[in-house]
Amino acid sequence: MPLNRHHLSKGRDLVRTAGDHASDMFAPLTVIGRGLRHHTAWAKERWRSTPKDRRGPTLFLTAAMLTGIYLLPHGLLFALIALMASAAWTGRAPKAPPAAPEPDVADVKLTALYAALTPYLAGPEGFGPLYHHEGGYRDVFSGWEFDAEGRLARLEIAYPPYFTDTEPAARARIEQVVQGKAGRAREYRFDWDEESNKLRIAALAPLPTDIAAQRFVAAPGEIVLGFTDENGSARTIPVHQGGALAQQPPVVWRTGPRSAEPHLLALGVSGYGTSSLIRSVALQALPFADLVVIDGAGTGEHACLVNRPGVHTVETSLHGALAALQWAAGETERRLTVLNAARHAGTAPPEDVSRPLWLLLDHPTELSELAHAEGRPDPQDLLELPLRHGRAARVTVVVADDVEARDRISPSVRATTRARVVLGPAGPEEGHAALGVPLDIVPAAQAPAGRGYARIGTGAPVRLQVPATVDPLDEDAPAALRDAVIALLPHRDTRTEAPAPAEPAAGPHAGVDLAKGPGALRFRPLA
Repeated sequence: MPLNRHHLSKGRDLVRTAGDHASDMFAPLTVIGRGLRHHTAWAKERWRSTPKDRRGPTLFLTAAMLTGIYLLPHGLLFALIALMASAAWTGRAPKAPPAAPEPDVADVKLTALYAALTPYLAGPEGFGPLYHHEGGYRDVFSGWEFDAEGRLARLEIAYPPYFTDTEPAARARIEQVVQGKAGRAREYRFDWDEESNKLRIAALAPLPTDIAAQRFVAAPGEIVLGFTDENGSARTIPVHQGGALAQQPPVVWRTGPRSAEPHLLALGVSGYGTSSLIRSVALQALPFADLVVIDGAGTGEHACLVNRPGVHTVETSLHGALAALQWAAGETERRLTVLNAARHAGTAPPEDVSRPLWLLLDHPTELSELAHAEGRPDPQDLLELPLRHGRAARVTVVVADDVEARDRISPSVRATTRARVVLGPAGPEEGHAALGVPLDIVPAAQAPAGRGYARIGTGAPVRLQVPATVDPLDEDAPAALRDAVIALLPHRDTRTEAPAPAEPAAGPHAGVDLAKGPGALRFRPLA
């Protein structure tokens, strides 16, 4: 050992020995000092907690006690000895160790997520796998972010190149694992970057559920299916939300002769609002169109539309549905003939063919099964002409049914309905079958009624929250929501009757009489 290092080592040993002796020598003083600090802190706390009106008497008693101790023989000595003994007794306990630091949220949750992904992404040892049982999450995770509640908000994952990221089943396994570890109560968007083998995950904020049925700012022929997040729409519209006016991005479906998606198919999990969507569409279409409503389930969800101006009929039986759809097919053919004649003559088409006609079918597969059992024509087959030529004849078809009945929907309906909606927490297969493309969003385990996804034409699927459009005849529904729907129902037909005198504008939740007036209007017969 060189001389310098020998002297340095010997000096360090001497300093360490001197420090140990000094600590042993001054240990009693250290204990007494710690006790005196405890006494001082206790005295300050008692003085701080003493009310102001009692501090004067407390000072007087303390001064009297100190004076008495001073006047006693050897009083100060005994008081000092008692104080030192009390300080030594109080300071005998060693200093409490500092509390252990809280574990890092990222270390806890991302380590668990890495361990859960390892069985699915691990590969042969010879290829230097990114995921193995002795690895760490920092080698493959980057750009993570947690919210104020400690929940995962954003994460980027690197996966090995041999992972089959082009197979929907393989993707679904990874998405299920990530959602299980990050929390199933929220929706997550998964962005698979196949070129760089990256998976970007983002937790999505919940959509508003307190938007009731109302008149939306939209052009004739535009239907607001619901509302989405900022990335799902290029515009916002004013809506009454929670008693105030707010701007929300809508999901707009454009109909009419120049629409590329003239018909709509809505599938949903039972109880998640497909009938509410039909009611919402009907209330928005009534000011500029005539309606034919078919309630295949026969539950009376659309009884509020019976005998309303602009509503030709509301059918719940198989016989009535067949008659209404046969009339609709004939009406479509008549409209085509009249419109073609008007174009050849260069004149404006008559009003009875220029006004749009909407066919709203709620759960038609129920009637299809009944028709097959009785050997009668399938009601869905009668939609062939309105679906094929509806855009030219200004006839729009809206079909809503259960997601489990998608295989019983006729091929013509599935082929011609290019506007799609799926409601409820449908799985990857149901979402793909309903929308026509894989869904890059994993639904939450529990979703409110009216939550789902929409795809208009060839666009990307967007999140959707249908406005709360309850059945006004349902006494269990909130009164405010029922009044909002009743206020939108037509009570006069401005096409054939003189306009009613101006009345004071009613509030958004003002009560409206649901009773229907006498049948003064005469509609075209169905047969």
